[in-house]
Formats: sequence, structure tokens, C-alpha cells
Amino acid sequence: MTTMTDTVTLHTAFADYPHVRALKDGTVASPRIRFDFEDVPVITRAFRRMVRTLDFDLCEIALTTLAQAHAFGKPIKALPIVVMRGFHHAALVCAAGSSVQGPADLRGKRIGVRAFSQTTGIWVRGILRDEYGVDHRDITWVTEEDAHVQEYTDPANVVRIAPGRDLKAMLLAGEIDAGIALKGIDPAAVRPVIANPMEAASAWFRKTGAYPVNHLLCLKSDLAAAHPSLPAELMRLFIAAKAAATEPSAEARFIPIVGPHPLPYGLEANRTGIELCLRYAAEQGLVPRVYPVEELFVD
Repeated sequence: MTTMTDTVTLHTAFADYPHVRALKDGTVASPRIRFDFEDVPVITRAFRRMVRTLDFDLCEIALTTLAQAHAFGKPIKALPIVVMRGFHHAALVCAAGSSVQGPADLRGKRIGVRAFSQTTGIWVRGILRDEYGVDHRDITWVTEEDAHVQEYTDPANVVRIAPGRDLKAMLLAGEIDAGIALKGIDPAAVRPVIANPMEAASAWFRKTGAYPVNHLLCLKSDLAAAHPSLPAELMRLFIAAKAAATEPSAEARFIPIVGPHPLPYGLEANRTGIELCLRYAAEQGLVPRVYPVEELFVD
């Protein structure tokens, strides 16, 4: 067994967030780890490569992609380093002139989302069901692509648009009734389905204690087994990089809701949010059961 007295090289992919930049530019470093960074401009493409062909040793990954990878026996484990997160009440939008007045009006409608397995979509569907009584099975989900984990098959109420079609244009044309996390859409052309979404998110956080987790880090299982001190060294480095950040993260906008630490690392600090997402994933048929948190993470 190689010990961590030797330098371990990790082929690595994660987005260029302010709280990780010190690792990418070498401001924060370790004699025990060398990062071989690959720039993946659309980081979700790295998730897909990780779970399909194990292209990376250390990789950012969506929580739901991780859970589905576990369901199909992919040899990766998570680290409790959450690099991207947020509240998603504002992610569900309809056209500004839509007849949709609130979540109850979505029953029987068509909602666009990049993929049925997208973690933001899972959060929104869980909130719709828990808080507004709107079941995901009563909606047709209109998607652009399949799950990152190739073995997963979407349920029957999920349809795929033709190549070259665009969910944003479909929303504005009235071909779908709402959309989730549609990037690049004119804010003036849409409005949130959930009224006063940040107030709703704040009330929901007080009620549930869940600060939603979207992206964290994963490590190849064989590396975690071969180098038992590697996860702790990685945690140390990411904590140091966050402390060295020279600009606030996007999550800083949630300080009024969650308090002065909008990017907590560690399993216990994130347990409530992880557990709720895993429950939602199981309820929505994305994984076969509700996984205990420890089952997905390195020891």
C-alpha cells in the first residue's frame, strides 16, 4: 500500500468557483497531493464522463448523479465538500403572461428541465409535493437529455425534445407551461411560479432545516482505499482554499437565510440537506431506495 508520505497525483475536474481558486492557482498546495487539472467549461460534462468512463480521480459531481452512480455500482465515493448549493424556489418559472398563478396550476401541465435527473429539478419536485401537494407524476417533464448515469431509464411521464429544439423558446411560445433552471432566458419574459420565492425559501429553511446541496466532490473508491489519509488531506486543502478566497461565492446571497457561513463543509453540517435530497430522489424513482448518507461517502 502506498502511503501519503508519497505524492499522489489526481486527475481533477471542478468548476472555477471563488472558494476553490486558490487550489487551481497554487496559492494553497500540499506536498502530498498534486492536482492534474482538466478544464471542463461545462462542468456537468465532467459528471457524465466520471460516471460513464471514470475519467477523473477527483471530480465535482451532482448529488443525484452520485446517488444514481451508487445505485449502479460505480466505484466512486463522495467527500463532504459541497462546492455548489442554493435554494431553488426561484428556479421554477413560467412565461410572464402565463395563466399559471401558482404551483397548484401545474397539475396536468408540461414543465421543461434539462434532464429529469438534474438535481435542481429534484429539489423543485420535492418542494412541490411536500409543500404544495403537487405530485411529480401528475406532470409531463420535457427534457433535453438523458441522465448522466447511462443505465438509468426515465419514467413514462418524461419526454425528450428533438435535437436543435430549445426549452427557453418553447416556454416563451407556450409549448411548455413552466421551466426549471433555464439558463440564459430574459428575466423580464418570465416570472416565478412560487410567489415571493426568497421569502418562501426562507420559511422553508426555518421549517425543514435543509440547506439544499447540489454539487460536491467525489473520489475514486480505489484511491480512497489505497490512501486512507487522502480524504482528510483533501478536506484540509479545500477548507484552506475557501479561507483564502478573495471574493464571495455565489452562495453569499443566502447569508440572510442561513447565517454567516453560506458554504459549510463536513458531513454533519450538510446532513439534513443531503438526507432530504436522497429522500426526494427515491420518491421520484431516481434511485431504488433512500440511501443512508454514510453509504455514499468515504469513511
